Amino acid sequence: MNQTRTLLFFALMFVAYLLWTEWEKDYGPHPQAATPAAQTDAGKNADGSVPSAANPANVPNESAASDGKGQLVTLSNDVLRLTIDTRGGSIVRSELLAYPDEPVTKKNPTPPPARLLDDSPEHFFAAQDGLVSNTGAAPDHRALFQAATTEAKLTDGEKSVSLDLTWTDPSGIKVVKRYTLGRTTYVVDFDQRIENGSSATWTGNAYQQLQRVPAPKANWFKAYTDPAQHSFFGAAWYSPENKFDSLSFLDFAKKPLNHAFSGGWVSMIQHYFFVAWIPPADQTVTYSSSIVDPTSATPRYLVRAFGPAIQVAPGQSTDSVARLYIGPKLQGTLDAVAPGLELTSNYGWLTIIAQPLHWLLSQLHAISGNWGVAIILLVLIIKGALLKLTDAQFRSGARMRKLQPRVQALKERYGDDRMKMQQAMMELYKKEKINPMAGCLPILITFPIFIGLLRVLSESIELRHAPFFGWIHDLSAPDPFYVLPVLYFLVTLLTQRMMSTVGMDPTQAKMMKVMPLLFGIFFAFFPSGLVLYWTVNGATSLLQQWWINRSVDKAHEKARTA
Repeated sequence: MNQTRTLLFFALMFVAYLLWTEWEKDYGPHPQAATPAAQTDAGKNADGSVPSAANPANVPNESAASDGKGQLVTLSNDVLRLTIDTRGGSIVRSELLAYPDEPVTKKNPTPPPARLLDDSPEHFFAAQDGLVSNTGAAPDHRALFQAATTEAKLTDGEKSVSLDLTWTDPSGIKVVKRYTLGRTTYVVDFDQRIENGSSATWTGNAYQQLQRVPAPKANWFKAYTDPAQHSFFGAAWYSPENKFDSLSFLDFAKKPLNHAFSGGWVSMIQHYFFVAWIPPADQTVTYSSSIVDPTSATPRYLVRAFGPAIQVAPGQSTDSVARLYIGPKLQGTLDAVAPGLELTSNYGWLTIIAQPLHWLLSQLHAISGNWGVAIILLVLIIKGALLKLTDAQFRSGARMRKLQPRVQALKERYGDDRMKMQQAMMELYKKEKINPMAGCLPILITFPIFIGLLRVLSESIELRHAPFFGWIHDLSAPDPFYVLPVLYFLVTLLTQRMMSTVGMDPTQAKMMKVMPLLFGIFFAFFPSGLVLYWTVNGATSLLQQWWINRSVDKAHEKARTA
């Protein structure tokens, strides 16, 4: 009985959580129009002066772009292909060559690579950088650069490949932007060399920023059935003091980012992938956020890293460097790129559960070579670890089922007097040495594991398009033929038949009859890897319950005939 109530409670809480998140998307606070002072962010300051280091929020934005069109050039290694616009040197397109946009099938053997940065208006997402100065000319992310080549590609035998863009000013200031890619890496090494050929000291600041348009709002069906819709989309950053933090697009207007610290980074994250600017760890950088063109139909959301002051004496040169990560949320490798970068998986409060589960799954995959088999092995390990708890739970349920006739007799004796009925039942449990709470603890433990695994399967790039066997080509997507949800329905139905209904009121009993069907429908749109986990977990529990019921029946029969 208590097991049933606990299960119902968690099911209702989980459904309530999903409904609340969808309500927030539809009716929660939305970005408001920027104040006149904030709108000066599109160009010069309100008084017409050039943006300065004291006011980093006033770096020019895309809406104030200069006339003329840049040239598109490409830089690529063996896993990443970048398209760079010579207008500002912005990276406007990135293709992840190792990650197809769709699962590989017989009908579609060579799907195009997944695209992260994108220059299409409806999916606009760009990584930009530039310089600003009060004392001389400086190329911001709108300035027109020149490229010596239209394509730079890593070839066999090379460890890295670079692409240079050059900007010159009649005053004698020259800036060379160099983008470098190593082999099998998603990290772009970025260098801006400032050469001062003028007669005065050049003073300015370097900045890096990310701009993007959020994904179009999905209809209610896609919002529920597409696992990507339940993932976090927005800005995220890390500081050694406050660790990982994030800002959803809905909160850009309410809680804008404005902090200065060293040893951190700023990013835009989404399902499976993210882009992050990583300044040098020894520099104190001002991180900020804003909304570009907030009153337009497609406002752009911006996060920026504004570096410390740079001085270049006449006839001298200096370099401003940063790194840019453009790629997947590869756990186990990202913290080597920058501290805290692995937290972009954004498991939230479930991190303490989800990260060990991901590590364990990875080890099991290394052994089995199949993520579906790894999930099955994970079930067996968890069941083994909780064997004593579940054994107590099932034995309590089996013994309570044996008390059904005696409980029914108590109901007939006490009628509608619920207090006396409960007292009589507690005396009966005490006499028979049955703990009615024995079924609660295993569910309290397994439910967080269930939710944690949901996050792992939803967020782990390793399971994206990972096949199992037969018809399941993607464990992170719903079962296309609903075979696993049907199996789960049958397992739940059989399990319900074995469960004790001692003390259960008629309304609760009716709810229990429809629960298998409701959960079958509920899981029909969950990632098939999660349904595989829960189906195997249910099947092993069913087998364990059958064995315990059989042993309890034998013990009861032996005691009765003794």
